[in-house]
Amino acid sequence: MTFVLAVDDDPAILRTLSINLRARGYDVETAGDGRSALQIVQERMPDVVILDLGLPDLDGVAVLKRLRSHAQVPVVVLSARHESDDKVEALDEGADDYVTKPFDMEELLARVRAAIRRTGGDGAPFVVEVGDVRLDITERQATRNGEEVRLTPTEWHIVEVLARREGRLVRQAELLHEVWGPGYDRETNYLRVFLAQLRRKLEADPARPTLFITDPGIGYRLVV
Repeated sequence: MTFVLAVDDDPAILRTLSINLRARGYDVETAGDGRSALQIVQERMPDVVILDLGLPDLDGVAVLKRLRSHAQVPVVVLSARHESDDKVEALDEGADDYVTKPFDMEELLARVRAAIRRTGGDGAPFVVEVGDVRLDITERQATRNGEEVRLTPTEWHIVEVLARREGRLVRQAELLHEVWGPGYDRETNYLRVFLAQLRRKLEADPARPTLFITDPGIGYRLVV
């Protein structure tokens, strides 16, 4: 049974999460603050964590950093913070996804399932190999010419969305929605910055990409 740890300082939200998750067959434990959450993780590693950022003791990002110092458990941030800086910080510190409050329960549950799949919770490894580039999306390990390449969590999220389309076009708005969430459909500058970073890290010639291809003004594709 999949074990979910839900961390939030709002008892009503914790009750709602517990009821809905248990109704779908999850084993659920809740924590109202960051220190309690870290204590639960120390005693029993969850399969996925739903984490609020506005906690009464430790900030949620601090909890995330401590988690990432010793564990790769998938983390779905659930927060009332809507600013892009908060989202980028959480994703860059290792969050697998970011959902803003108020939230739709079915969407949140879908994102929890996706986070578990991305980390291999369904038992099927997800690996893409193109030329001298190998992307193990399940383990989040990238190599080029046999040498390790470090990607940020946001870069990995972009890679996964593109890789799951098997070379097909992913439109800009869709990619922004998948990676950054609703409300970011017009922030195309995010994509330009992150795709440039990915090309520098993985392309033989970033100025003439053969892996991450742009359809100008439309979207991107990962050529596999």
